Amino acid sequence: MPEEIKLNTEFITLGQFLKLADVIQSGGMAKWFLSENDIFINGEQDQRRGRKLRAGDTIKIPGFGEFLITSN
Repeated sequence: MPEEIKLNTEFITLGQFLKLADVIQSGGMAKWFLSENDIFINGEQDQRRGRKLRAGDTIKIPGFGEFLITSN
């Protein structure tokens, strides 16, 4: 079952999400992390740090877990 990440804004960028989900320790690590790992958003591979994630999106990071974006 995917871990739920709650948003209190309309969207969050993939780089911000990685920090919020405790996948990385700082926002500065996002570019490196995305270049080294496969990330699937709603079943499609995407490595764009600025990709906007909204409620209902699912993010799968092999070796780190599966996440579901929800809203408050």
